Amino acid sequence: MQENHVTAISEEHEQTCWGCGLRLLLVSYSPVFKCGWCGAITNPQNRIRKPDSTCFSLWRRIRDRFFVSVLLLFMSFVICAGFWAVYPVVFSINYFCGVFHSTITAILSLSSLSTFCLASFKSAGTPLNITWGSYPVVGKDSLENFTFCAYCEKPKPPRAHHCRSCRICVLDMDHHCPFIGNCVGAANHQYFIFFLISIVVSCSYVIGMTSYAAFHTWPSNHEPSALVTSLLLKQILSGIATSVLSLSARGIILIYLAFACISVEIGIAFLLWQQLCYIYEGKTYVNHIKGDYNMGGERGCQNILRFFSCPYLAYRMLLIPSNAAKMQESSSKIL
Repeated sequence: MQENHVTAISEEHEQTCWGCGLRLLLVSYSPVFKCGWCGAITNPQNRIRKPDSTCFSLWRRIRDRFFVSVLLLFMSFVICAGFWAVYPVVFSINYFCGVFHSTITAILSLSSLSTFCLASFKSAGTPLNITWGSYPVVGKDSLENFTFCAYCEKPKPPRAHHCRSCRICVLDMDHHCPFIGNCVGAANHQYFIFFLISIVVSCSYVIGMTSYAAFHTWPSNHEPSALVTSLLLKQILSGIATSVLSLSARGIILIYLAFACISVEIGIAFLLWQQLCYIYEGKTYVNHIKGDYNMGGERGCQNILRFFSCPYLAYRMLLIPSNAAKMQESSSKIL
C-alpha cells in the first residue's frame, strides 16, 4: 500500500513539456512550470480553449470592414469637400496663395492615405516558424520564455499576444484597431503613429483653412464682429441662426468641416499622446491592460528615439546629457 501511494504521488507531479517533449518530475504542486532544457513555459490551463464560433469571427470581420469604410469615406469627403469649398475662395483672393495651399493639401492628403494603407494592409508582425515538440531537435534554451498558443497551436514568443480578430499571434502587439482593420504590432506600429500624426496635422490645417474661407464667405449683413459684440444671448443666437440659414452650400460645408475636424482632432490627439506615453515607458497597451509591467524595458527618451529609428547623432545629443545628469544625481545621493 505504501509503495502504491508513493507511485501515485510521483505520477501526479510528472508533466510533459510541450516544447521539447521531455517528461519532468515536478516538486511543487503548481501546474505552471518552466522546462530546464528548452526554457518553454507550460500552463495546462491555457491549452484548454474553446474555438471561436463562426458567427463571432464573421461579426469581427464585418465590424472591421465597416469602420475601415467609414474612415475612408470620411477622409475622401474631407479632401474633396475641402477642395470644393475652400480653394475657390483662396484663389479668388490670391493666386499664389491658392497654389501654395493646394500643394500643402496634396502633401497632407497623400501622407494620410499612404500611412493609413501601410498601417492597414501591412502585416502587424507574426512569429517565425520554430521547430518544437521533439527533444532531439529542440536545442538548449531555444524556447526561452515561450508559451503555447492554444488558438494557433504554435509556440508564442515573449511580448506576443494572440488576436482573435486577425486569428494570429502578433509580436509586440499593442491593440487591434478596427478603424484600420488590422492589429498594431511590431511591423506596423511606426506607420500607425505616423498616421495619427498626419491626421492631427491635417485636421489642424483644415480647421485653419475652413475658418479663413468661412470668414470671407460669411453674409455681409451679419458680420461676426457684430455677433460677438452683442450683449444679449437672444440676439446672438438669432443672429447666428439667420446667418446660417442665409449661407450657401459652400458655407454649410465649411462649418461642417470645421466642427468635424475639431472633434476628430481631439480624439486622435488623445490617442497619439497615450501611444507616445506607452512608447516612452517601453511597454504596449496590451501589457498595460494585463498588468505585465515587467515586460517593458527601461523608460526614457531612448525608447522614442529607437522607435522612430533616429540616427546616432540624435542619441549623442539627447541621451548623453541626460545620462550624465542621472550620474551626477546618483553620485550626489551617495555622497
